[in-house]
Amino acid sequence: MESKTVFLSLGSNIDDRLAFLQKSTDTIRDTCGNVVALSSVYETEPWGFQSFNSFLNQVIALKTELSPSVLMEQLLTIEKHFGRERGLSNTYQSRTVDIDILYFDNMIMNTALVSVPHPRLHLRKFVLVPLCEIAPEFIHPVFNCSNSELLNKLADSSAVRPFLFA
Repeated sequence: MESKTVFLSLGSNIDDRLAFLQKSTDTIRDTCGNVVALSSVYETEPWGFQSFNSFLNQVIALKTELSPSVLMEQLLTIEKHFGRERGLSNTYQSRTVDIDILYFDNMIMNTALVSVPHPRLHLRKFVLVPLCEIAPEFIHPVFNCSNSELLNKLADSSAVRPFLFA
């Protein structure tokens, strides 16, 4: 398979959040392909549920030869390796690390394992702000507009602040 460009969203709101993002990125680099761009790290409010712990979020661009399903299986393995426990319900919850595929090139697919583009990326400020930092002009293949345009239309008013390293 030829190399594809994939955008991934990483988030953590348990324990050493920054370390989980960094270790996850390193493991993605070691097992999935070449990390070609990283956004800044942002501190964000939980989205879709209540938690006392804010999130750290980041978007990375990856060049990979893996298929979408093989990549997703690898990302789930990485999450589990770093202590991610997926609940039996479909409700959002705090997590050590969450890794979502946002885009897989210009592909549109929806299977039980993988949906690309991510079905809620256009609703989430914590995704669009870092995504626009590294790929503002990338065109969403369903909505046929750029990430910057999606961010400008966004109704989500949650706080997304650059994370200040101590």
